[in-house]
Amino acid sequence: MQTTHLVLITAYLLVMVGIGLYFSRSSKVRTGEDFLFAGRSLPTPVMIATLVVTWVGSGTIIGGANFAYHYGPFAGLVFFAGTPVGILVLLLAARRIRRAARHTVPELLEARFGTGVRTVAAVVTTLAYVGLVASQFVGGGYVLALITPLTPTQGALVVAAVVTVLTVTGGLFSVAYTDFVSAVIVFGALIIAVPLILVAVGGLPVYWEGLPEVARTPTGGLSPLQLLGYFLPLFLLLLADQNLYQRLAAAKDERAARSSTLGMLVASFFVFVPVIVLATSASVLMPGINGDESVLRLASDGHLPTVIGGLLLAGAVAFVITTGSSFMLSAASNIAFDLFARFGKARAGERGTLVVQRLSVVAIALVAIALGLYFPTVLDLQMYSYTIYGAAITPAVLAVLFWKRATTAGAVAALVTGTAVTIGWEVAGAPGGFNGVIMALPAAVLALVVASLLTKAPDARTLEAAGVD
Repeated sequence: MQTTHLVLITAYLLVMVGIGLYFSRSSKVRTGEDFLFAGRSLPTPVMIATLVVTWVGSGTIIGGANFAYHYGPFAGLVFFAGTPVGILVLLLAARRIRRAARHTVPELLEARFGTGVRTVAAVVTTLAYVGLVASQFVGGGYVLALITPLTPTQGALVVAAVVTVLTVTGGLFSVAYTDFVSAVIVFGALIIAVPLILVAVGGLPVYWEGLPEVARTPTGGLSPLQLLGYFLPLFLLLLADQNLYQRLAAAKDERAARSSTLGMLVASFFVFVPVIVLATSASVLMPGINGDESVLRLASDGHLPTVIGGLLLAGAVAFVITTGSSFMLSAASNIAFDLFARFGKARAGERGTLVVQRLSVVAIALVAIALGLYFPTVLDLQMYSYTIYGAAITPAVLAVLFWKRATTAGAVAALVTGTAVTIGWEVAGAPGGFNGVIMALPAAVLALVVASLLTKAPDARTLEAAGVD
């Protein structure tokens, strides 16, 4: 255990909690709207930081690193390519998203497809996001177990407690500004670590020759269909991620939403490219380790200078905490706005909705801890959660934004089919070694198209009500 590492991470955690407590003041967060959208007042630099750091959690520095560690740099680029490709599509829709701003994605679907679709979508979204919160807890447990006497499970409980406190206190205000601080740590640590690790390996020629032969191939030994199964979940989640939609809705105006999305595109390369280099370098320096720990072990095992290693570990914790708090906040909004607000808001009022949001955060944390104990790795957990959301929710959301012929029946068919196939594929043990998205996405899209074409097209009034006509 490195004392310096422990001090740096402890200092980071104290700063995060301090920011959360600062924004917990009633003058900052008076209503559920303030809790979720930060008063729609976030400046562009903070917007860019919260978009990027929300997106690149343990799924990047642990799950994505695991993938690159085992399959090599080229396959790693394909895995992470879902981010920039998805952002390019999101750029086309950023103004529409800001114009059609809703509290949640299910609320957006309701405006076009009705209340039944909203309820189904809320359940699916919460199910997927609880899994993503669980992956952050598990990832944080790995980090703390490397530098403290804690076990991974005990570390996950500590991370869960910190994430829950941050989310309960200030909502998006605290989440966004802790994201900004975390982004500075993350970018700095990754950019500095890459040249130092390449020197430790012995230079680029030694790095390349040291990679396993299969890891030097374009697909890393995977079939094209298997590789597609890793690309699609990340891509599909980003296209309709409620977290990102809520942050774009929190922008001051449509121009700020678009510029923030462009900033996210540029900044994302400064995260996933270093992660690929670091993870694949770890496969040269430390063959045979748990791939989930590949980037983390570079810091904890002394392959980096102590301070830089401590910053990298703090950056990993930053990934986990910011992404975990974001998904937790987003899932709580589904419970508060898609369920409670529809049936109890008239009796409880705005303050009651805020209380429900905060209680929901605690409940989500407890369920996520239990779920995290079921899946063996962060990569497995994130692929499952990404696919549930991407295959079920994304086709319906893209239909709202881009296909006027889509109907309520089509949306319901896509939601139910995408979720059922994903869960069924997981229960069946992923036959053929393919991720569930390979089956779930085509099934959901086919269900959407067929059911829509077999039912009456929506009228102009319905399209106008959705705010995206």
